[in-house]
Amino acid sequence: MHLILAAVGRMKKGPEQELAGRYRDRLSKSGKAVGISQVKIIEIVESRAASADVRKEDEAESLLSRLPDNCTIFAFDERGKSPDSRQFAHLMETQLDQGSNVLALIIGGPDGLAPALRNRADKVLSFGSATFPHQLVRILVLEQAYRAVTILTNHPYHRD
Repeated sequence: MHLILAAVGRMKKGPEQELAGRYRDRLSKSGKAVGISQVKIIEIVESRAASADVRKEDEAESLLSRLPDNCTIFAFDERGKSPDSRQFAHLMETQLDQGSNVLALIIGGPDGLAPALRNRADKVLSFGSATFPHQLVRILVLEQAYRAVTILTNHPYHRD
């Protein structure tokens, strides 16, 4: 299975980019044990449209156009469900067991996700009702994906 993290906005150089890169590298290496053959990052630019609704629609269209047609989508949105780490690992394991070719983890822009993208998503997930900066959400998503792999491989990284 290919894992894609698709996000609105670009990571700027600095400690956040380094930390995100560290989790991506860990995920790329350890993910092979559970069938994750590739970890890819897709970044799109934020829309410059005048209204938030149009910006979200533009960004959704751009994100979806960069993904394979038949991929599974987990969208991160404040209105989503907040699984704990073991539940998130189970969600990933289910996709692996079902033979999903591509799992896309989607992070919206400052205005959030368009309703059409949330509706297209197979799962809408959240890190709670708090609002986080884009760069931190990217780190959280990569870390949770890495943590999920360590849970699935019984690696001692995760502790209950």
